[in-house]
Amino acid sequence: MSWRRLWAIVVKELRQLARDRITLAMIVGIPVIQLVLFGYAINTNLRGLDAGIADQADTAGSRALVMDMLATGVIAPAAHVDTPEELVEMLRQGRISIGVAIPPDFERRRHDGRQVAQVMVDGSDNVVQSAAAQLAQVPVDSAAPDTRAPLVSTPADGPIGIVSFYNPQRRSAVNIVPGLIGVILTMTMVLFTGIAIVRERERGNMELLIATPLSSAELMVGKVLPYIGIGLVQTTVILALGRGLFAVPIQGSLLDVYLAAGLLILANLTMGLLISTRAQSQFQAMQMTFFVFLPSILLSGFMFPFAGMPGPVRWLAEALPLTHFMRLIRGIMLRGAGLAELWREVAALGAFTAVMMAAAILRFRKRLD
Repeated sequence: MSWRRLWAIVVKELRQLARDRITLAMIVGIPVIQLVLFGYAINTNLRGLDAGIADQADTAGSRALVMDMLATGVIAPAAHVDTPEELVEMLRQGRISIGVAIPPDFERRRHDGRQVAQVMVDGSDNVVQSAAAQLAQVPVDSAAPDTRAPLVSTPADGPIGIVSFYNPQRRSAVNIVPGLIGVILTMTMVLFTGIAIVRERERGNMELLIATPLSSAELMVGKVLPYIGIGLVQTTVILALGRGLFAVPIQGSLLDVYLAAGLLILANLTMGLLISTRAQSQFQAMQMTFFVFLPSILLSGFMFPFAGMPGPVRWLAEALPLTHFMRLIRGIMLRGAGLAELWREVAALGAFTAVMMAAAILRFRKRLD
């Protein structure tokens, strides 16, 4: 073995890496991204969950109890309503994560040692259920006492009850399977179209496309359409297995499930097309896809609670299509909400698709260089 020839190969590889900006960015970017995400953005200790409050008693004691719950930092007041039924509807629409209901006879219940309040939890997120358990530990005796009679001992099950909607058994599969639809579609759709244009160049097919009268828009749309069917097939497979193996319910409309999946498929396909107009090789396209997939799976609320992330990270997560799809699919499948009620997420995915497709069309040029 010649050390001189070996050194020449080492120098050649280093120079090649220096010219490959994508690989160079991954060398530094991957550890930086993971360190920032896991150290700064990921937080399983939830604080500031959106909560609705229905204080039908409106006494000094009930108001003090609500203030004690807010003082824990677990919840933040998002709405004040008149009835528990309104809280249930807000939970179904995904507008709040927790509802606090205090009955009109709060003082009498407290005097008799009965349950004085009820915490309603969106059980489609198991982490939220765990955080809500802290509210049941708030001491009712700390509220302003009713001076008409002394307090009696509280019942064994506690003065504050917790009711979990949509997943009372706290089965992890019910929470995970709907999210897996989005994760798998993000991984496959972005990757498929991310290498689409690059593959045409590497196989020599781009020369044939250049000779055709196709416009850039026609070529981009034509690249997207076949993969929509593939994505819907993947959605069907996941739904069938989730139903058959794990008994995951579909509370809402099956049509809405497929429409929501279609929105995510379009968003991911257009993002993949934009990547393909930038990448110089299929390997580069896969590298760039990784930069999209890692933040998506970590920040969308699939693995870690969205409510536990700091403000700047939430803004970044709002730019990811998977974040909006998670709210859509869990709202439809687990809470029975409709697309019309979740119109903000629908609008966000539609806007993302339009921007990505326009950028891909503007960047694409029918030429070989």
